[in-house]
Amino acid sequence: MNYKQIIDPVIFLQAHFCILFMERHNIPPQKFLELLAKKDIIKFLRLGYEMFHLTGDEGVLEEIDDYVYGEHEIGDGIVSP
Repeated sequence: MNYKQIIDPVIFLQAHFCILFMERHNIPPQKFLELLAKKDIIKFLRLGYEMFHLTGDEGVLEEIDDYVYGEHEIGDGIVSP
């Protein structure tokens, strides 16, 4: 059985992009957890799932970068609560 078949697709997307984000910015897990406390990347990915699951990795990572390092909050741009 393929592990992707047993994991909820939203949770899989969240885990996949959190790992890619940490690798892209060379952030250790502890620092990433601190970042999660400031910017809820998990919620951002859940709210944007409908769009993100159709977008390539690079496009989603750019959206996460803009959300985390820009001046945006959830609801300001493409992702609305």
